[in-house]
Amino acid sequence: MDFISIVFKLIGGLCLFLYGMKVMSDGVQHAAGDRMQRALNFMTKNRFIGVLTGVTVTALVQSSSAVSVMLVSFVNAGLLTLTQSIGVIMGANIGTTTTAWIVSLIGFEINISALALPAVGVGFIMGSAKWKHQDLGGAFMGFGFLFLGLQFLTDALPAVNPESLVFIRHISNLGFLSVLIGVGIGAVVTLLMHSSAATITLVITLAWSGVINFEIAAAMILGANIGTTIDAIMAAIGTKTAAKQTALVHVLFNVVGSVIAILFFTPLIRLVDFLIPGDPLGTSIAAHLAMFHTVFNILGTLIFLPFVQQFAALVSFLIKDKDTDQKQGMPKSYRLEYQHSVHSTPELNIIRAEKEIRDMAALASSMFAGVSETLGKFREQGDKTAIVETLAGEMKGKEEYADEMRVELTRFLLECTRQQLGYQSEKKVYQLLRIISDLEDMTDDCFSVSLLLERSVKKALLFKNKEMEALAPYVAQVEDFLVFVKSHLGRSITGEQAVFAERLENTIDKSRNKLRKLGRKRIEAGEDVKTELLFIDVVRRIEKVGDYCYNIAEALMRN
Repeated sequence: MDFISIVFKLIGGLCLFLYGMKVMSDGVQHAAGDRMQRALNFMTKNRFIGVLTGVTVTALVQSSSAVSVMLVSFVNAGLLTLTQSIGVIMGANIGTTTTAWIVSLIGFEINISALALPAVGVGFIMGSAKWKHQDLGGAFMGFGFLFLGLQFLTDALPAVNPESLVFIRHISNLGFLSVLIGVGIGAVVTLLMHSSAATITLVITLAWSGVINFEIAAAMILGANIGTTIDAIMAAIGTKTAAKQTALVHVLFNVVGSVIAILFFTPLIRLVDFLIPGDPLGTSIAAHLAMFHTVFNILGTLIFLPFVQQFAALVSFLIKDKDTDQKQGMPKSYRLEYQHSVHSTPELNIIRAEKEIRDMAALASSMFAGVSETLGKFREQGDKTAIVETLAGEMKGKEEYADEMRVELTRFLLECTRQQLGYQSEKKVYQLLRIISDLEDMTDDCFSVSLLLERSVKKALLFKNKEMEALAPYVAQVEDFLVFVKSHLGRSITGEQAVFAERLENTIDKSRNKLRKLGRKRIEAGEDVKTELLFIDVVRRIEKVGDYCYNIAEALMRN
């Protein structure tokens, strides 16, 4: 028997299977884009919907590791809470069983190449054309490569004589120790391949070929469930406390569940034999293993689901939340690291960037709110020196922080463009870059207004009450526009909302013209020229904030 030829065929088939899974997963994530986030956000209603969401998303992506990386990324970005992620992690373990069922029901029953080659062809054609469903081409191609890899595995293994594999024969007759060895092998193989689905597929194929028996194969599946946690651990490196806690949830749930299954291994095997009648031999063993994987994950979810809050409390105790112990206020500096991972896609990082941009919009809004509050105090009696000095100091710190956000977010998004982006995601990145620029310009003008107000007080160029009263509704209009923009970041603006944004912009422009005329008339009436020019400059800077709001609204219209 040509062992070298068999080994290379096995390695080639396995690599093609892994490549197909990666391409299919990336294709689904590219096609889904921010819809993936909305699907995961659907889990916020309760833990049961969280489980259902985890099952559905994992069945589509065909990778519980990819879903766990998503969850860690979303929790790190503040899009989800630790508690919300727990139900999805449980559901993801159930969803990943679909791979075993596909392999057991299709992989050994029909001519796989009859499905695989047409899928690759259709996927290539769909992916080559520039249209809105281009990204689905990758999903189809991945599906085809996945089954071609499985075909190579099944073609190579019949040539193996189980009797010649002395090592396998020995470890199969060691009783409970055989189970532990099988768990260890499954965990190590999954750690190396970063895919429990690939490990389980390999295990099912080996069992179908008679290389390993049902008990060893079942034990290796338990090991794969432990090994798959490595991706969540790697994704949590360098993240916030909540993201680390989410990764720990995944580890604890999978490890503790596997340990319980090991302790009750024999009863679990008997339950599977009861659900799938017949001896676990040949084609039947594939269905037995798929059922074992499913029963194990469903029972684990049923056991732990009532204790979601307690589970969250446990990981919060094990990993202390150092983020909340830090002093409140503006951080000294802003950093945003691009997350590279085996199962990460640029779309995940784009969703993370959108969350950071919403934070940037909140920063700009808080700066304008500070300006608005200070302008209101200008109508009060008394010395305003302390007020304007405090405002200018706060605005300076926030404006410098906004500058750092612009640099880091721009670098972050440009890193996304260096990856393989889908057509819609490319458009999204350039839209976000434009929004970041407008938000940072907005903070510049807020800071400029604070400096103008400081100058007004220190140079005794104080505005009259009539001017301040006329300015109040103008400032309120810009604040309304800021609220509108903040509430619509991350989604497209409808035609009706676009008309509303245009109406707001026109209203602000008309108010600006009236205030300018008021300033010019006061100059003509003999009022201090420097004071009135300063007032007109304040009006102009505030109007620029409205312009940036409209620019952002325009970008959202084209989303």
